[in-house]
Amino acid sequence: MPTIYDNIENILADELKNAFATAYKADLCVGYFNLRGWNNVAHYIDDFSGGENAQCRLIIGMQPTPQQLIKSHYSKIKTHSIDNQTAKRLQRQLAEEFRTQLTLGYPTNTDEATLKQLAEQLKAEKLTIKLFVAYPLHAKLYLIHRHDKFSPILTYLGSSNLTFSGLSRQGELNIDVPDKDAANKLMAWFEERWDDNYCLDISQDLINIIEESWVTPKLPYYIYLKIAYHLSQEARDGLNEFKIPAKFKNELLDFQQKAVLIAAHYLNKRNGVLIGDVVGLGKTITATALIKLFDDDFGFESLILCPKNLTTMWEDYSHRYGLRSVKVLSQSQVIKILPNLRRYRLVVIDESHNLRNKDGKIYKAIYDYIKRNNSKVILLSATPYNKSYADLSGQLALFIDEHEDLGISPERYMQEIGGQAEFIAKHQTSPRSLAAFNKSDHPDDWRELMRLYLVRRTRGFIQKNFSQFDEQKQRYYLEFANGTRNYFPERIAKKVEYPFDENNTNDPYAQLYSETIVKIIDTLHLPRYGLLDYLSHDITIQATQAEDIIIQNLTRAGKRLKGFARTNLFKRLESGGEAFLLSIYRHIMRNYVFIYALNKHLPIPVGQQESALLDSFITDESDLEQNDDIKITFHNDIKKYYQDAGTIYHTLQDDKGANFKWINSAFFIDALKNKLTEDSISLHQILKKVPQWHPEQDRKLQALSELITVKHAHEKLLIFTQFSDTADYLYRYFKNNNIASLACVTGKNANPTDIARCFSPISNKHEIQPENEHRVLITTDVLSEGQNLQDAHIIVNYDLPWAIIRLIQRAGRVDRIGQQADTILCYSFLPEDGIEKIINLRNRLMQRIEQNADVVGSDERFFEGDPINIHDLYSEKNGILNEQEDKEIDLPSYALQIWNAATNANPALKTLIPKLPDVIYSSKAASDKIKTGVIVYAKTSNDNDVLTWLDNNGNIITQSQFSILNAAACSINTPITNRADSHHDLIEQSMDNIHELDATIGGQLGKKTGARYQVYHRLKVHYDHPQCDIFYNAELKKAIDEIYSYPLQEIARETLSRQLKIGLSDEQLAQSILHLRAENKYCRIVLKDDDEQKPPSIICSLGLV
Repeated sequence: MPTIYDNIENILADELKNAFATAYKADLCVGYFNLRGWNNVAHYIDDFSGGENAQCRLIIGMQPTPQQLIKSHYSKIKTHSIDNQTAKRLQRQLAEEFRTQLTLGYPTNTDEATLKQLAEQLKAEKLTIKLFVAYPLHAKLYLIHRHDKFSPILTYLGSSNLTFSGLSRQGELNIDVPDKDAANKLMAWFEERWDDNYCLDISQDLINIIEESWVTPKLPYYIYLKIAYHLSQEARDGLNEFKIPAKFKNELLDFQQKAVLIAAHYLNKRNGVLIGDVVGLGKTITATALIKLFDDDFGFESLILCPKNLTTMWEDYSHRYGLRSVKVLSQSQVIKILPNLRRYRLVVIDESHNLRNKDGKIYKAIYDYIKRNNSKVILLSATPYNKSYADLSGQLALFIDEHEDLGISPERYMQEIGGQAEFIAKHQTSPRSLAAFNKSDHPDDWRELMRLYLVRRTRGFIQKNFSQFDEQKQRYYLEFANGTRNYFPERIAKKVEYPFDENNTNDPYAQLYSETIVKIIDTLHLPRYGLLDYLSHDITIQATQAEDIIIQNLTRAGKRLKGFARTNLFKRLESGGEAFLLSIYRHIMRNYVFIYALNKHLPIPVGQQESALLDSFITDESDLEQNDDIKITFHNDIKKYYQDAGTIYHTLQDDKGANFKWINSAFFIDALKNKLTEDSISLHQILKKVPQWHPEQDRKLQALSELITVKHAHEKLLIFTQFSDTADYLYRYFKNNNIASLACVTGKNANPTDIARCFSPISNKHEIQPENEHRVLITTDVLSEGQNLQDAHIIVNYDLPWAIIRLIQRAGRVDRIGQQADTILCYSFLPEDGIEKIINLRNRLMQRIEQNADVVGSDERFFEGDPINIHDLYSEKNGILNEQEDKEIDLPSYALQIWNAATNANPALKTLIPKLPDVIYSSKAASDKIKTGVIVYAKTSNDNDVLTWLDNNGNIITQSQFSILNAAACSINTPITNRADSHHDLIEQSMDNIHELDATIGGQLGKKTGARYQVYHRLKVHYDHPQCDIFYNAELKKAIDEIYSYPLQEIARETLSRQLKIGLSDEQLAQSILHLRAENKYCRIVLKDDDEQKPPSIICSLGLV
């Protein structure tokens, strides 16, 4: 009697194990073969001798799919004929299926060992596998040959394929065939098919498939390039998707053309892009070309919003490059004009970092316009964020709804707080939205977000990847299409020394840097910037509504202003004697204006309480300077300041409401007047030490004069200072001393672009008479945005900012595309002998700010960036003004250049790398600076890239794609090292984390302003009201479910968007939707199996051991 093996009572795998134990060869025929499932019998085959009559022969039938069976059943053409071409096609088809098998699931140590064993057995001819293609074959036959006189062949027939589930896991129906005659007949049946002309040997195919798969480690360099290839996909898509407008082909350098095309891809795909190339790389012309491209391809009309001082420049660009239907509007005019402005489909925002504050009126006006018109947005900024990622978020929110599903999430932050479930519980927002990223302060999270929207390259990146080297000049250059070369100049730090004798009582600078003056500033009460501390609690009068608002704002801003006031005095002290003394005078006068009001029981003038204006309240463009009628006079007798205060008070009062809020002085206690008086007396001691400032005795000024008149008497100089007081002081002195071709730009100038053109006419393509051209330009940072000043190559830092990045940015004003000089000279003024006093002062103030962060406030930008190493400036250290390594280069551009450099050096890689199968891995030795572990590169179900670097314990080191790409970097000569035993386990852990995150979808309905979101919620409200028709309700419920689960078809989206705008009622909207649904024009429905959920896929992995 035959035995039944159904994998319930009797397990076929157990029986085969016993049968193979004494076998010397085997003949198997199955309908399906899982390569990884070979481990069920592999170790038995190892015992075979190999070769003819001592091997395992395996026939795989071409098992038809259910769809093929149905098609065949209803086909009118019934044929089983086959030809060689068809046979070869079927062989290739199965080979691809085997390749696909090896990319599914996660690799394991067991699978790797099994597949290597399978390949070795095929090579040793212990196993031969053939594919039967003569006709569909679904047979399952196992013939086990033994040296046994009574039972030489053990035969099993049934339903089990050679898979793990077929042999042991799932229910099957198999029997053994003990009858010898039946066994011999089955053996003959097998031999007949084995010898059939259309039973094709695929052993070598399988060897190749396994050796080309992940089972065989590849060079680490190949893994590195595979990562770069995939990360650069969007950049390559942009290059292939769009073309540079003809007018710009000779105007743009190669890196600028790539920026235009990549930005066009982002803009078209995601409705917005941030072009963030560093200063001097041509963001304006790049954006101009992008505007032209969208005009030519899509007929988009463009609205350009820019700072007031750049409107002339943008109008010139629009005219020069023939931009049609372009309107240029100053950002200062948007509140008035945008509400009634017609629709422009493309909005360009220059210097977009100025729109960081979502609460600002200008921001809200622009935001409302973009949302109302569904405009695409181009943002331009060399400094897209300062110290807070909220700066970036504010700009992105102009075109991204905070709750829109972005497809990615702040994974580093979610990991920190305990995972996705904890994030949702804590924040009640979709984890894949801009609102979610707003919760994160992790750079890795923001880099992941910005790779979708940012195009940013640095000068160093351009020089490394796009330039050529001139052997004769030993310099790098960029080449325009017409052959013109643009060389990269060298930035050279130079010092200008001036005498400084701290022991000389007649040296005004020595007096100002004395310990006495530093101590006075350090111990000031500054009560005007902490008025809340002086409010009376026994007030009997009732505050007005306006006064209530002022008091609340004092609570918010007091400590912050006090910190600004103190640090601002130190900044001015370094800028110059006159600027510092003017600041001291203004502090005294403001104090006495308050004292006067308190004594006379008059309202006190308080600076504007908006945060942006609070900053300017204590700067050089301050309230007391805004009235030209107020004469500045230093007094020896402090009482005279009080006399002047009365005049100033009434002058300010005449301008009541323009620059001040006014609050009843009765609200404040007497301590306010006492502290104001104490500060005024202390500050007056400074003025008594240096009662007047004489330019002729100003050694720093005289050193600048020598630079202008002697050392660079015939060259252009761009002189930077932080304060308009200092700029005006320098301008007055040199103008009075007959320095020709002199100009000065501060915030008071109506049109600084005109002055910039006269200073740098060539780079601005501006025709000008020689006598109108400027040689020396003194400026504050008002010229820091968007101006071409590269006719000059000499920068002078009359005062030093406190962060090295500011000096680098100043150098960038002239180190721009088009600079003809070999060197950029960057002069900084330093005292000959008092350098340590400046350094000590800075260190002391820095320590104070760090210890009293609550006083200075979190928005303090006094020490923004790395501090300047003054010793390096003093020694004129080479390279200190070069741009620092910037990790904010946009990732697709960075990855594209890695790919281009590799394939240019070795063109064969262009074909080799894309053909590498998924799941491949390698390992390389980790350097001292790189932590050991595994890098895993995967794609989510919606095709988002996920890079994870795990340590050997499975902890995430980083998910920064930039950092991981650099960690994977290696050369083609980097050897393969043995992988860690935990390599595959770490891959599985990483993929499980991705799968868990990918399984939860948030924000399915898209933007709140979108048609899908609005229709869903209006239908829900309408459905919740009882209807008479049960059938109507049922259809409506289906429509609601479908729009929640599936996207709208384009025709439905356009129709419903129009109907929403004209204000249809809920009933009319519902009827329209049911009509669209009846005509199959509603949702784009993709039918899937109920249990189908596409898992994330492994692209590759790299072990660091």
